[in-house]
Amino acid sequence: MNFEYIKEKFFKLKEEVENFDKNIKIVLVTKYVSDISIISELFNIGVTDIAESYAQQMQYKYQELKNINFSIENYTWHFLGHLQKNKVKKVVAIADYIQSLDSIDLAEKINSVAEKNNKVCKCLVELKVSKEETKFGLEEENIFSVVETLFSKKFSNIKLVGLMTMAPYFKDPQLTRPYFKKAYNIFTQIKNKYKDFVILSMGMSNDYKIALEEGANMLRIGSLLFSSENN
Repeated sequence: MNFEYIKEKFFKLKEEVENFDKNIKIVLVTKYVSDISIISELFNIGVTDIAESYAQQMQYKYQELKNINFSIENYTWHFLGHLQKNKVKKVVAIADYIQSLDSIDLAEKINSVAEKNNKVCKCLVELKVSKEETKFGLEEENIFSVVETLFSKKFSNIKLVGLMTMAPYFKDPQLTRPYFKKAYNIFTQIKNKYKDFVILSMGMSNDYKIALEEGANMLRIGSLLFSSENN
C-alpha cells in the first residue's frame, strides 16, 4: 500500500470537501488497511477520525497501535458495521461513535456496557433507505417511533447524535440522489425535534459528491484511498 498515494488522495479529497463546506467531517474507513504503520501515519497528514466495520478488527488494530506506542487518543474511533449484541463489549470499550444503532434492545445493551466502562457512547441511528436484504437499519415507517422511544428513555451512557444511512451501489452515482434526499428529509424532521441530533452520516467513496449536495455533514471514505486497485 503506497502511503504517498494515500496522502495525495486525502489532501485532494480534503480540499474538495472544505471548498464545499468547512464543517464536513471526513471519517476514514480503515477496514481495507492491514498495515498498522499506515494507520498510525494517517494522523500525521491530518486525519482525526477512523472507522472499522468489524468488532474483532477494531479491537486488533486498536491493540496493535498501542503496541507500537501510538497515542490512541489521537483518533476518534467510529464503528460502522451491523452490531450484534454479543460484540457490544468489544466495540464500546473502544468506539467513540457507534453509527449502526438499529433497535431499542441494542441501545439498552450499549448503555449498560458503556456504564460499566464509565463512558458516554455517541450513537447514530441507522436508517435503511433501500430494500436490499444485505443492508441493515430501521425502515422509514419505524424510525420516528424508535427515535422517540430512545430519547424518552433518557439513557445516561448513550448520546443520540444523528442519522447514518447507506445508499445502494450504482455505477452512476447520480442514481443515489433520491435515497440521500429521503435520508435528509427524515434527518431534518428528527433534528427539528431534538437539538442534539445534528450529524447526517452518508456518502462513501463512490457517491460522496452526491451525498454532499444532498446535505451530508459526515462522509465515510475507504476505497478511494485504500483500495488495492488504486495502490
